[in-house]
Amino acid sequence: MTTIIFVRHAATNLQNHDERLRELSTQGMEDRKRVTEYLSTKTIDAVLSSPYRRAVDTVADYAQTHGFEVKLMDGFRERELPGWIEDFDVFVRRQWEDFNYKRPGCESLREAQSRCVAALEAVLRRYAGKTVVIGTHGVVLSTVINYYDCSFGYPEFAQIVGVMPWIVEFDFDEDGTCTEIRQYDPIHGTGNTHKL
Repeated sequence: MTTIIFVRHAATNLQNHDERLRELSTQGMEDRKRVTEYLSTKTIDAVLSSPYRRAVDTVADYAQTHGFEVKLMDGFRERELPGWIEDFDVFVRRQWEDFNYKRPGCESLREAQSRCVAALEAVLRRYAGKTVVIGTHGVVLSTVINYYDCSFGYPEFAQIVGVMPWIVEFDFDEDGTCTEIRQYDPIHGTGNTHKL
């Protein structure tokens, strides 16, 4: 069995509108310690991350504490946006209603999902039988859940919008079939399991 532990980044400094360089907020830096505590109960073989600073910083505390190098993979970055979107809630709902919808300069959810799933499949080949942590983002992580469990849609996404950090574990059998998805909120200590 291969286990992939996706970690959605902790809370960020929303005054910084640079997608790639937005740092964790003071609260986010504190909350990432909960991620470290959770991951420290696991036997981890590698730590990967989106190249975006907030994703890297969320898993970096665990990686540094346990002697891992954080390996960057562009495929796990957040979906491309044309800049800061003022009507973000309306935009996101429209994207979930139509996975092919996008505005100029941004990715559709289908494009982001395809990119992220391709990166995940490469990880599954490289780390077969291992347990891997991947720092990532809420939207692309939600599209990965949707890929393996189509019942995960906008209502489920809306429930996790404010959950930062957020941990989602996927188990894959030797054929690469996803057999179970587990969600965990390390701040509130709540979660659920869904067998596929």
